[in-house]
Amino acid sequence: MTSSPFHGIFGALSTGASKSKSGWERTEDSASTAAPADSSIGRVAVDIYEQENFYVVKAPIAGVRMADLDIEVNDNVLTIRGHRKQTDSIPTDQYYMQECFFGPFERRVTLPCPIDPRKVKATFNKECILKVFIPKEEKVKVVRILEA
Repeated sequence: MTSSPFHGIFGALSTGASKSKSGWERTEDSASTAAPADSSIGRVAVDIYEQENFYVVKAPIAGVRMADLDIEVNDNVLTIRGHRKQTDSIPTDQYYMQECFFGPFERRVTLPCPIDPRKVKATFNKECILKVFIPKEEKVKVVRILEA
């Protein structure tokens, strides 16, 4: 191991456990939300919560513009893709630690029910926070029809 002035400082940091609600796939061990098999593709962190009549998927994605993102909905899977470009040219041997990912990234989230992609909206604010708003569908009530 090479000597570094930062050795040991970051070792105690952990990613923490994700919370799961019924119907949502866990982000740590779900195949549908795991990082892509290709190690050259990064992954963004997401928070998922309910707000009024929407499920909200929130992702801080610094270093990109909304135009650089591809947000796709297929059945009950939301996919966020993009590419973060490195703007500095720092030689690799000058880094003590390099955790920021540059290059293509992708994140898939399996939703608890099928959704209508035409109703999904997204915002991307100046703090580089992506929010994807997925409307909650009204559940169809089963009505028993009796003979008249």
